[in-house]
Amino acid sequence: MKICLILSSVVVGISLLAACVHQPEWTAEGNIPINEGPCGPNLVYFQNDILPILISNCSEPGCHDATTRANGVQTSTYVDLMNSQIIRAGDPSESKLWKSITETDPGDRMPQGKPPLTNEQMNLIRRWIEQGAKNTRCESACDTAVFTYKAAIQPMLQKNCVGCHTSASPSGGVALDTYASTKTYALNGKLYGSVSFDPAYKPMPQGGQMLDSCKLTQIRKWIADGALNN
Repeated sequence: MKICLILSSVVVGISLLAACVHQPEWTAEGNIPINEGPCGPNLVYFQNDILPILISNCSEPGCHDATTRANGVQTSTYVDLMNSQIIRAGDPSESKLWKSITETDPGDRMPQGKPPLTNEQMNLIRRWIEQGAKNTRCESACDTAVFTYKAAIQPMLQKNCVGCHTSASPSGGVALDTYASTKTYALNGKLYGSVSFDPAYKPMPQGGQMLDSCKLTQIRKWIADGALNN
């Protein structure tokens, strides 16, 4: 009888221990975003807000892309990011990603060899973690009738491209952080060829998804209108 009681206690203990082990929510299916409909003003969405920051600033060759995976960290998809164990959902202060982008020592701060993320970008990452670090997306109010440089093109490039293509550190020799340089690549066909994943050009954002059809239409219209500084 005593042996049976001991064995029962062991089994119960093992069961309790297994129940305490954290089972991650980011399985293979976790790369399928949760579509939450129209974008809410107070929510941060991984696919719309966070992934473009990571692709543009972190998921580069030699850093945290699928090939290099520096320090075992890959940031090109939601599951890769979460499996890298640098996010603690709900707690930015215990998330390695947050600690690395807010590090005051330039030698340890991420992204390395680049300017630090903007306050706006860091705030988005902090809020996303606080809100549960979920793989969400939303339907942005993109309007193809709006295609001026200042209202549509510049913010789009800033969000999706400038992390790699700055004048200070132009990946591939391409800078897209000023109107003058952007106009050059717009008029020679490289800008639209790359973002539309034309086989004749290198697809951009590199390692990321193609921009949605509305954004592509905005770029195409802006170029067709003369790529004006408007």
